[in-house]
Amino acid sequence: MKGEDRPIYLDHNASTPVLPEVVESMLPYLREQFGNPSSSHPYGRAALEGIQNAREQVAGLLGCEADEVIFTSGGTESNNLAIRGVAAGRGDRRHIVTTVIEHPATANPCRQLEREGWRVTWLAVDGTGRARVDEALRAVGGDTALVTVMHANNEVGTIQPVEEIARAARARGALVHTDAAQSAGKVPTEVEQLGVDLLSVAGHKLYAPKGVGALYVRRGTPLQPLLRGAGHERGYRPGTENVASIVGLGRACEIARRDMEAEASRVRALRDLLHERLRAEIAGIELNGHPTERLPNTLNVRFPGVRGSAVLAGAAEVAAATGSACHEGGEAPSAVLTAMGLDAEPALGAVRLSLGRSTTAGQVSRAAEALIRAWAAARG
Repeated sequence: MKGEDRPIYLDHNASTPVLPEVVESMLPYLREQFGNPSSSHPYGRAALEGIQNAREQVAGLLGCEADEVIFTSGGTESNNLAIRGVAAGRGDRRHIVTTVIEHPATANPCRQLEREGWRVTWLAVDGTGRARVDEALRAVGGDTALVTVMHANNEVGTIQPVEEIARAARARGALVHTDAAQSAGKVPTEVEQLGVDLLSVAGHKLYAPKGVGALYVRRGTPLQPLLRGAGHERGYRPGTENVASIVGLGRACEIARRDMEAEASRVRALRDLLHERLRAEIAGIELNGHPTERLPNTLNVRFPGVRGSAVLAGAAEVAAATGSACHEGGEAPSAVLTAMGLDAEPALGAVRLSLGRSTTAGQVSRAAEALIRAWAAARG
């Protein structure tokens, strides 16, 4: 696809394009600086310097020390290392608290621990997709090893009350992890403000390459590695580092930190413009998610009387997503939306529209027109 043939990309919560500045930062490590960072000669030292600089850049975004940043292959590995690593490091406590709307990269490790005899408490959410703080606090007890609550939901964008939950959980001796794959780079994710012990970052959600991520690990956190090998990444993540992608992640974090406030304001205005255009022409369209405590780029709406998949099929000019799962028997509604209390049929009308750095006002206008036309055609 080239130029005007490319659909308007409104699926940034699924993946983001790699920024040109990020690509430029990576190129030397794909060409002349190709050494193994564990080597002591100049090629190795140059690669190691690139990793050390990236570690500082990621730490700058998270407000932590550089030696508290562990590089991984992405958000899934970071979540697994946090959850299963803490489980292995805290054998005296065998209880985990999480929510029913976590990404599978968090939910499935928790389910595996259940199968291994751990007790897991699955917190419900309210109609806006937020966990209830009072329920979370009642769930944490003396046997709780870890509380893991995503910072922002990938489908509806709702931001969780992580700070309040973390404060009480840590006072009771529990460790706290948050999956910040969707929020890092979009809203502040300073670890001291959030009060967390572990925080996951996914590179391809903030304009870095796929296949790279990071895990913040507070000093002193009892964490065991999932893999065994040499002593890379302080022994938490063995294997020769993916130098070029790590450098790209660092540069992306630096850019995100620099531009966050201005970009959040810009994209929020475009998101709200898109919402208003849809509301003006589609009676009965409804917002999914919290009206204010929500990622600035995320608009999840349910179209009345039709399925979201039909709307997107009719709006070929728009690249977006539904939260529905397709299978042989048809479509299943989003588990996140049903957990928020929606019945199956309205939930199937949902479409997630997630904007990004390249989204323009003109694109928003054209996308709104295409979605409105597609909804009207689907209604028949």
